[in-house]
Amino acid sequence: MKSLSQMAVDVLTTADGREKTALSRDYAKAWFAAREAGDAISIGSAKPPMQPARPEKPELLSPRDVPRRRPGSIHGQIALLHAVAHIELNAVDLHWDIIARFAEVEMPIGYFDDWVKAADEESKHFNLVSDCLEDLGSFYGALPAHAGMWRAAEDTAEDFMGRLAVVPMVLEARGLDVTPGMIDVFKRAKLDKVVEALEIIYAEEVGHVAYGSKWFHFLCGRHNLDPKEVFHELVRKYFRGGTKPPFNEEKRAEAGLPPDFYWPLADEIPAKRVSDGK
Repeated sequence: MKSLSQMAVDVLTTADGREKTALSRDYAKAWFAAREAGDAISIGSAKPPMQPARPEKPELLSPRDVPRRRPGSIHGQIALLHAVAHIELNAVDLHWDIIARFAEVEMPIGYFDDWVKAADEESKHFNLVSDCLEDLGSFYGALPAHAGMWRAAEDTAEDFMGRLAVVPMVLEARGLDVTPGMIDVFKRAKLDKVVEALEIIYAEEVGHVAYGSKWFHFLCGRHNLDPKEVFHELVRKYFRGGTKPPFNEEKRAEAGLPPDFYWPLADEIPAKRVSDGK
């Protein structure tokens, strides 16, 4: 049987979104079936690609070149959903990548349980949103998408704690901030299936942020480090743009992110703009 790391690389090197997520879900099912049977799949080792395989479409553009989304029209709603599908597909790869890329670090089996579960849920999310796009007469790949989504993974490819800090604890936490507003957009549009999909995503993303916080704190404890100080240091090092309010403080707290982790980083943004003469 393949090791978990080999499974992760299989997912990362599958280009088509539907095929990638089907494989992801099959491997997650196999992992948990083996765990339940008391015969866990080995973690093993495998070299993940620096960038995951991607389909020919969507065309990937610089963030400044991606057309702005105005959700008041059906075209804007499709564009917003397309952006969400792109985020979810990247999240599938991010969660499998963190398994294979840092497999040499000795971690409890629960760590792998968490990220396999997260990858499985992100796969479900991609398919839910893709189904909604198709119901609206579109599909994933019909519009250009953000080329910078994978940058955080490349920047933290050799820094395990940096990856945990930036991906789940900053990028995915941002999803907790913005998703309620998206749900409101689609409620006003009376697109009930989209609302249902986004509510599932919103509920499950709390867990993904929580996994990041849990294992970040675990590693800080292992190395006798102050989690808040290390988090601030790593976000300043790897994350461009700072953390931006408004913050969903209730859901962030539920995920193990207290305000003193992210508010000090947000407070730095105006000072930087002043010093830059902006």
